[in-house]
Amino acid sequence: MNIAIYSRHIEQRDIAPLQQLVDSLHSHRQQIWMPENFMKSLDGAISFATPPRLYSESGTLPSEVAFLLSIGGDGTLLSSVHLTAGNGQPVLGINFGHLGFLTAASKDDVSTLVADLIDGNYSVENRSLLQVGCGGTVAHALNEVTLHRGERSSLLSCALYVEDDYVATYVADGLIVATPTGSTAYSLSCGGPILTPDSNCFVVTPIGAHTLTLRPIIIPDTAKLRIETPPGKLFSLGIDSQSLTVAGGTPVTVRRAAFSIPIIRLARQTFFTAIREKLNWGK
Repeated sequence: MNIAIYSRHIEQRDIAPLQQLVDSLHSHRQQIWMPENFMKSLDGAISFATPPRLYSESGTLPSEVAFLLSIGGDGTLLSSVHLTAGNGQPVLGINFGHLGFLTAASKDDVSTLVADLIDGNYSVENRSLLQVGCGGTVAHALNEVTLHRGERSSLLSCALYVEDDYVATYVADGLIVATPTGSTAYSLSCGGPILTPDSNCFVVTPIGAHTLTLRPIIIPDTAKLRIETPPGKLFSLGIDSQSLTVAGGTPVTVRRAAFSIPIIRLARQTFFTAIREKLNWGK
């Protein structure tokens, strides 16, 4: 079986668990795929019993790859989403970072997780994505789309439409449109609700709204959203970890993407165990 590893950077302290993961893959006779640039950055720090096959981080994974192992934190997993777009390989996040809400395993699990994958001791949550359109740019987000005022500008004024039905004009520091996956990220810190992965909806959450009655609102993900800003100012458009500077007056459209990302949960985990562990619920 072909299993790909993805990472952006590994600290020196994490070389040993990464080597342990590679050794475990070899012991189970798995063909390892490694990203070209990351492989160069390792500079021989990891030894391979058989040479790994290489892939480009800028494209998509070959169809023969069965799983993608994302090594790092949530940011690393988010940056790996484009690799599986269209092919649908399940992604297992292995937390070498901090909070790691999207990750299902830690560096302490590397000796057992390969056997779990081979034996089918896991479940898959199909996570919806946002398709974002702005001024000819089309991109996808697993967590959220964020409009934010420039660093030195006044409050951002943005009008929200749902299927051409006017909702409200938000005068605020910004506006977030989040998926259920993203509901536990920036949206949560701004007062938005937690959505389960199968909720089939978006949540629109204002950032520092000037009017306190403008609260987060949940919208079915079958709807197309449009956000309009007045001309004459620049604003920041965040699409997960990407950031663009956009001229006011450029409409931003948001809808559910045509494909989803399968995220792996190991057998001992559920969405609610992750909430309890990562957010310390009930403690």
